[in-house]
Amino acid sequence: MNMKKGAIITLAAGIMWGFSGCCGQYMFDNFNVDPIYLSSFRMLLAGVLLIIIGAVKNRNDMVSIWRDRKAVIRLFIFAWFGILFNMVSYLVAIDYSNSGTATILLYIGPVLVMIFSCFTARKLPDRKEFAAILMAVIGTFILATHGNIHAMVLTPLGLFWGLLSAFAMACYTLIPGDLTQRYGAVPVTGYGMLIGGATLFVATQSWNAPMVHDPRCIAAFLAMVILGTVMTFTMYLLGIRLIGPVKASMLASIEPVSATVIMVIWLKESFQFLDFVGFMCIFVTVFLLTKKE
Repeated sequence: MNMKKGAIITLAAGIMWGFSGCCGQYMFDNFNVDPIYLSSFRMLLAGVLLIIIGAVKNRNDMVSIWRDRKAVIRLFIFAWFGILFNMVSYLVAIDYSNSGTATILLYIGPVLVMIFSCFTARKLPDRKEFAAILMAVIGTFILATHGNIHAMVLTPLGLFWGLLSAFAMACYTLIPGDLTQRYGAVPVTGYGMLIGGATLFVATQSWNAPMVHDPRCIAAFLAMVILGTVMTFTMYLLGIRLIGPVKASMLASIEPVSATVIMVIWLKESFQFLDFVGFMCIFVTVFLLTKKE
């Protein structure tokens, strides 16, 4: 029963993650929302909500992390170069391309984590790891050019920010180290989002951002924060607890599928056959690396 419940919860989290990216694209396309300002408000609100959840569930973990100086330093590094970097690059990638393509490129991140792990272990990739690298390169090439090296289908800025978001995802994965095991994922992510959001808010003077009062834009923003950030995060953690991290990570990789399907149905974006081929090449890397684990 727990396995079935965990699988459903994790799949729902992945679908809502994909929906969150589409909410961002909807705001960019229809209300000219700036992705930088959106990132700052998103992180601030999500951070506050996660901290409230953490304080209700386990107040000790929320306090104990601030007693460890090294943990606090790592937390700030994670907030700036993990969460902030990840949030901004992903939303800018959506702005320059679309939610489906940006989410697919994001999933090159696990391949970069694997390459970094091989480098630090001073070993060459094995056959499955090498296959994952090759599939990621082929998939990116197909998405960017549709097989024609003389023409770019994806804009250069869309490709740049998409690949940068994959690198940011790798940083998000690697920087926390053992922080989440020692103090819990909710405190680390909640404080990280609050710190990153506050930093970006002040640095960009987001209080001067032009406010959009359209109910549809406000609804999309709240859906992105509540459904696509706070709920998905807590649901994914529950899924890991019920079915384990390997199965949970594989099921959560439905995110690019949901982002693409919702983008085509809701936002009426086109998705050609060669886009699907590139998508599948990158998507296969998740299964290759998860199978290895």
